[in-house]
Amino acid sequence: MRAVVQDHYGPTSDLRCVDLPVPVPGPDEVLVQVHAASVHPDVWHVITGRPAVLRLMGSGVRTPKQRIPGSDFAGTVTAVGANVTSIALGDNVFGESLPVIQWINGGTWAEFVAVRQDRLLPMPTSLSFEQACTLPTAGIIALQTARENGKVAAGDRVLVNGAAGGVGLLCVQIAKADGAIVTAVDGPDKQDLLRDAGADHVIDYTSEDFTLGDASYDVILDIPGNHTFAQIRRVLALDGTYVIVGHDQYGREGRAVLGSIPKVFALMARARFNPQIPRPSFRSRPKLEYLRALKELADAGHVRAVVDSTFPLEEASAALDHLASGRARGRVVLTTVS
Repeated sequence: MRAVVQDHYGPTSDLRCVDLPVPVPGPDEVLVQVHAASVHPDVWHVITGRPAVLRLMGSGVRTPKQRIPGSDFAGTVTAVGANVTSIALGDNVFGESLPVIQWINGGTWAEFVAVRQDRLLPMPTSLSFEQACTLPTAGIIALQTARENGKVAAGDRVLVNGAAGGVGLLCVQIAKADGAIVTAVDGPDKQDLLRDAGADHVIDYTSEDFTLGDASYDVILDIPGNHTFAQIRRVLALDGTYVIVGHDQYGREGRAVLGSIPKVFALMARARFNPQIPRPSFRSRPKLEYLRALKELADAGHVRAVVDSTFPLEEASAALDHLASGRARGRVVLTTVS
C-alpha cells in the first residue's frame, strides 16, 4: 500500500510516500481502506516536533514511534477481526485511530489502516468521505470545548474566537444547534464562511477588537488564546464561562519548547479561585460517545463539514503547508482514491 512516512521531526518537505505492507487487523480491529484523511494542526505539530514538549507526551522523544502520520479518516471496511461485532464488511465508516491523546501519529495517511472497532462508526449518510474524515479530531475537541467545558445552553450569548478553523467552525455550529446566539470572530476573508455556518454576528478581528466592544457574553470559546484573561474579562459576564483551546498558530504564537502550555496551565491554576474558568477535567468519555454525537449532529443537518481543498498522498507536505498558511477556507484533506 502507499503511505506517507515520517523518519524524523523536522520540515514538512521531509515527508516521503512509500510502499508498505497492508496492516493485518487484530481480533478487535477492522481493516479500513482509507478514502480520505484530514490534515489538521495536531498532525503538523507531531511532524515538525514543535513545540518540543509534545515529544514527551507520547509521540517519541528523538524520533516518532509511529512513522505514518494522521489520526482521523473515512473509508470502507475490507476485513474484520474475530471479535468484531459492531462493524461489517463493506461498511463506510469514519473515526479516529488514536486512543485518547492526539499528539502522536495515528497511521491514517495511508491506503489502509487497522483500527479498533470502538474508534469508528458508520459514516453520516449526508456526508462524503472527504467531509466525514474532517469531523472526528476537530469534532471531539469542539464537543469538549462547547458542551463539556463551556456548557453552552439555549439562549446563551456565545463568542467563538478563531471561528473559521476546524475546531472553531464546529464550535459555532454546535453552539447554534444547542440554541445559543453566536458571535464569530475571524479574518476578513472568512466572514461569509462564518455566516454560512450559522453565526448570528461576525467580527473581523483586523478591524475590530472584540474585547473592547460593548457586548457582553455568557460563554467565550477562545481557540487561539491571543488575548490576556484581563482583556477577556472586559466582555465576559460576571457569571460567564471562559474556555481556552490554545492553538499556537503553527509556532507563530507561544515558544518553541513549551508553546502555549504555560498560558493554559496558568489559567488552570486560576480556575481554583475564579468560577469563570472551568476547573480542568482529565477524564474523557469513550470515543464512541463523541462520534455518535457528531454523527447525530451531521445527520440532523446541524453540522456540515466545509472542505477547502484535497491533495493526494504524494502531496502531503503541500497540504500541510497550505493548512499552516492560514489561507484555507475550510478543511484540508488527503485522498487515496482517485
